[in-house]
Amino acid sequence: MLFDLRGKGRRRAVRIIYTGLAVLMGVGLVGFGIGGGFGGGGLFSAATSNEGASKASFAAEVKKYRTLTAQQPKNPEAWEKLTKALLHEAGGETYVSGSGLTPKAKELFSEASTSWKTYLALNPKVNTQLAKQMLPIYGEEGLNEPAQILASLNLIVGAEPNSYTYNRELAVYAYKTKNVRLGDLATAKAIALAPAEQRARLKTVLAEIKKHPTGTGTSSTASSTGTGTSSNEISIGGVQTTTTSTGTSTTKK
Repeated sequence: MLFDLRGKGRRRAVRIIYTGLAVLMGVGLVGFGIGGGFGGGGLFSAATSNEGASKASFAAEVKKYRTLTAQQPKNPEAWEKLTKALLHEAGGETYVSGSGLTPKAKELFSEASTSWKTYLALNPKVNTQLAKQMLPIYGEEGLNEPAQILASLNLIVGAEPNSYTYNRELAVYAYKTKNVRLGDLATAKAIALAPAEQRARLKTVLAEIKKHPTGTGTSSTASSTGTGTSSNEISIGGVQTTTTSTGTSTTKK
């Protein structure tokens, strides 16, 4: 049996198998955006560590697809695979320092962005999972390009029109980039798709973002009179809202 560790070479085999599974699980979690809230985690979180042989493998993949895209510049699949390889390689970097992106991470993020845009320009059937993986690259801890987040969210919502989560974020980034018409459409769809108990506070938060799209406005509060007990909080696009039994307060973060 494989897991009989007394056999010659089997301890090494088991170690290799478990290392491989760990890498696959890590990549899967990053690819599907699992692990936190918006803006500081979840959809907008990038991986911060991949180690050993896996990192060497990603570097080899990057080199391979750089060569392929140079040879076949009109091949969207080559650009798609280069983008994926760059994202994995970027995941192997501790990419944020005290002053922001490390030079190596900025180089990888910028190249991934260029590769992604080249891929899109070739009008492929867009890989929406890859579009989701691009969100942290363009987030505040990445290249900080809200317009590119909006473009990626547009692609995702086009493929998943009934996703509450992505319609909500589309509304946020439409307002942040001052595309009010798109923001209003996405807001209406997000509110319609939201759980009933979240609709009122979602409406309040998105209205606040629409009012102060750049995040430079003063704090505002919208609540009813009376005494109540605290309920729960959500944070969307840098705005925190707290709902009580008698009202909702909204504060810019």
